[in-house]
Amino acid sequence: MSASLLLSGVAASFGARPLFSGLDLTLAPGDVTALVGPNGSGKTTLLRIVAGEHAADSGTVRLSPPGASVGYLPQAPPSPQDTILGYARRRTGVGPAQEAFEAAADLLAAGVEEAGERYAHALEVWLALGGADLDVRLAEVLARLDLDVALDRPLGSLSGGQAARAGLATILVSRYDLLLLDEPTNNLDAAGLDALTAFVRAVGSPVLLASHDREFLDAVATSVLELDIAQQAVNAYAGGWTAYREERARARARAVEDYEASLAQRDALLQQARRKTEWAREGRARADRLGPGNKLEKKYREDRARRMDQRAARVRDAVERLPEVEQPRKEWELRYAIGEAPAPAEVVLTLESVVVARGGFRLGPVSAQVARGDRVALLGPNGSGKSRLLDAGLGVRPAASGRVSWGSRTRVGTIDQGRTLVGGTRPLAEVVSARLGEPDPVVVRTLLAKFGLGPEHVGRPCDTLSLGERTRAALAVLQGGAVNVVVLDEPTNHLDAAAIEQLEAALGAFSGTLLIVTHDRALLDGLAPSSTWAFRRDGDEATVEVLTAG
Repeated sequence: MSASLLLSGVAASFGARPLFSGLDLTLAPGDVTALVGPNGSGKTTLLRIVAGEHAADSGTVRLSPPGASVGYLPQAPPSPQDTILGYARRRTGVGPAQEAFEAAADLLAAGVEEAGERYAHALEVWLALGGADLDVRLAEVLARLDLDVALDRPLGSLSGGQAARAGLATILVSRYDLLLLDEPTNNLDAAGLDALTAFVRAVGSPVLLASHDREFLDAVATSVLELDIAQQAVNAYAGGWTAYREERARARARAVEDYEASLAQRDALLQQARRKTEWAREGRARADRLGPGNKLEKKYREDRARRMDQRAARVRDAVERLPEVEQPRKEWELRYAIGEAPAPAEVVLTLESVVVARGGFRLGPVSAQVARGDRVALLGPNGSGKSRLLDAGLGVRPAASGRVSWGSRTRVGTIDQGRTLVGGTRPLAEVVSARLGEPDPVVVRTLLAKFGLGPEHVGRPCDTLSLGERTRAALAVLQGGAVNVVVLDEPTNHLDAAAIEQLEAALGAFSGTLLIVTHDRALLDGLAPSSTWAFRRDGDEATVEVLTAG
């Protein structure tokens, strides 16, 4: 079914805080609109409004035709008890459609009046969503994604990388008339990103998506809708991420130029009015100094002073009539830096014949050495053991065999993929205080505030915060502490683009040692790793090859 979406004057808020208002958007078949803006600007809220899961404060949301199917695929992780097929049935809408179809069939068998029409409609919806061959198509997609697992396998039994590919598969087999995607690139490896990119390009249905992946947006987006919460504005741009950034920079430069030109014009007129007023004052003073025998000259000077006052008044009136040019607000920037400790020993980390395992999966043996100042990128497909090897190195999970040794004077800062270091039921401020060893609550709250985590966040249990908020808290811990080794596992997941750029700059300025797992291609290009650990998986066995740059 060919469908379109029309939003008119849509507004939303979070509690007493307005998110956006007056939002207009039209999506036609073939359109891919990217939602961008800082964390908390309302991207997920807008997707939920379009999906019918959240009510707008005002405005209208219209689908054409009204019966078009809408697929909202959020970034929330599935239940570990979900099977791959069960999760796919729910995500693709096939499960609910089949329930409606079977209920209509029961009514038809019972001879209920008008059950035939209801049955025909339910069957049509089920077929349109791909219910007839979902299991076959899902198995084909999983094989294409190199995920050789049974469809009844619980998602909780998969590795993080395998679960990411299973989640991607549920997108690739969906057949909605309108598709809503919330951070679909999180945790995807290069092959997964390529598959998602090809799907979004070819799907044909209108797509509205929120993503922080700059290269992905350049590859798929036909337009960008910016939710600018600081300016309380909604701005539309043609093209992908790069075109948006360039046009946004030009628009801001024009706004600054217009404001400065307005100030200059206003100042010039006010200066002119002041000069005329001063001339009038001087003219009256000279007239007052003239004696009784200079009545004509005195009158001339007084008349001239009065005319100067009138001209000054007209100039001031002109200033009042000038159109008001609003000063562009200074944008909030993270201004992120990593707190650095004194340099460690020359050899920072040594792995000797390290083997890690999970169930039947085995990686290794891995032997490698990391020197002071090295920048190591751990690259490879999902499920190849990158996070597992980092966990063994950090002592989070023991290695199956082999030896891990850290050099002297190393101080390690980490951001793990699950953001568990800033997790749990304790309040955020308490957890960060413990991580930093900082007893002063004022210092902790001030640090968190720099990362957009204010009074409404610091007292909440960590597990109630969004993953984006927990990621910013983890960044705050890195800035507030002092480290000389940083270990990052997918640090850009759940961050907005501005924060990613700040993180990229901070890592570029960091003089210590870096080990990073990331699928963010733009971030990798900016970091220029000195060596790469290339992970390869063949069935249940994986290996690592150490490659040096240059």
